Amino acid sequence: MTRTRDTTVAAPPSTIRPVQAAAALSLVVLFWQFLSAGRIMVGEDATGGHGAGAIALHVTTGLLLIATVLHGRRTRLWWPAALAAAVFVLTFAQAALGSSGSIATHVPLALVVTAGTVWLAAWSFRAPATP
Repeated sequence: MTRTRDTTVAAPPSTIRPVQAAAALSLVVLFWQFLSAGRIMVGEDATGGHGAGAIALHVTTGLLLIATVLHGRRTRLWWPAALAAAVFVLTFAQAALGSSGSIATHVPLALVVTAGTVWLAAWSFRAPATP
């Protein structure tokens, strides 16, 4: 009887799942930011919640950046990491503009951050699983 070694190698775990999780969390935080911004616009005092949401957005987009970099290292697909880096940096610029009262720039930049995050989320859930 000859023994043969099983040559089937298990595929490494996918790195797209952390990207999906971080993108989904970022979208939830963005939803909170839009809700709290709306409350501010109608005169309610929601700046504390909006400020806390800004910190949460920095954290979640930072996680999204880390996840896309790890995914890029595995797949050699780097545009998601570049977009995530731009979104992450823009969250700080956008928060600084909001703190300084420059709403005319703060709001459009929020839309850019949202578009980048939505794009990454859509891509991550449509991306094929890579072995």
